[in-house]
Amino acid sequence: MIDQIYWNSFNCILQTGPQTFKKLIDGFSSMQEAWEASYQDLTACGVLPTIAQKIVEQRIKIDPEKEWVKLERAGIKMITIQHKQYPLLLNEIARPPAVLYWKGDWQALATITIAIVGTRKPTAYGREIASDLAGRLAQEKICIASGMALGIDGVVHKAALENNGKTVAVLGSGIDILYPRTHERLAREIIEKGGIIISEFPHGTAPLKYHFPIRNRIISGISVGCVVVEAGKQSGALITARFALEQNREVFAVPGSIYQKSSIGPNNLIKMGAKVVTGPEDILETLHLSAKIVSQKENTIEADNPEEAKIIAIISLEPTHIDDIVTQSGLSATVTNSTLTLMEMKGKVKNIGGMNYTLSR
Repeated sequence: MIDQIYWNSFNCILQTGPQTFKKLIDGFSSMQEAWEASYQDLTACGVLPTIAQKIVEQRIKIDPEKEWVKLERAGIKMITIQHKQYPLLLNEIARPPAVLYWKGDWQALATITIAIVGTRKPTAYGREIASDLAGRLAQEKICIASGMALGIDGVVHKAALENNGKTVAVLGSGIDILYPRTHERLAREIIEKGGIIISEFPHGTAPLKYHFPIRNRIISGISVGCVVVEAGKQSGALITARFALEQNREVFAVPGSIYQKSSIGPNNLIKMGAKVVTGPEDILETLHLSAKIVSQKENTIEADNPEEAKIIAIISLEPTHIDDIVTQSGLSATVTNSTLTLMEMKGKVKNIGGMNYTLSR
């Protein structure tokens, strides 16, 4: 426990990245010894002179015990790369984080994990396919990893939870500073339902822009494969896919319309050799994870009355706007709205936002 305090203290110094930590691990018998080392001793073990100088300058401003108390008060736990329970897959990547902070159930990381990532501004199609993939993989006891950002990330975390699955959220900030703030409730639910939130950034670290590409290597690093649902040309999801390739992970992509900007990323990945995904069976068969999953056919949904029959004849698994339902069914707007509300309560249809409806799968 005493040495962990110094691991945390070093991690509070910005310049102490994975490579510097490795030199400290190799050069000293403990992190406490490294913390108390002189500039000359630090450089002698291979720490770059500029970084050694920063360590010497900044450590006098850090009280190791006080920093540790901050973690304890916030209920944040910490594990180092030397711990036997450190994720095996993550330890294989080029620059594994020396320290991981976490809240939730650590055993979630012992589960086979697949990353699902995508744009912060998905289409209705993107939301639907991301939710379906994550939900059905969760049913197969696959843990879903993503970055808890707006858009696809949030969709897949929620879908995993709704299907009684586990999910891992990797943050680009300290565990105590959840981002975006609108996902604070989601974060609590992940923890309460046996998932986990992790970060390599220490207590109090703000969600700075450059942190997110850094954390993406962890999303792919803890996973056996990475699925890109929708991603524009400059999307961070493509950074995750690139890390996955570098880490020798399988990369999957969901094809999309050639007229949709959010399809540029996955369509280009497919051109470059990514596996095409049209359902979870494509992922599980490629990774040799599946024995029991079979391709699901569209549910046969029975109508309870003539109004429901008219609506079922119009909508499908593709989004249909309520105005189109009113026009094609001949029902009044009031009757259409009330019937759709009742059908949603019965689990026959889904309102996917913007007054667009699909049949439930």
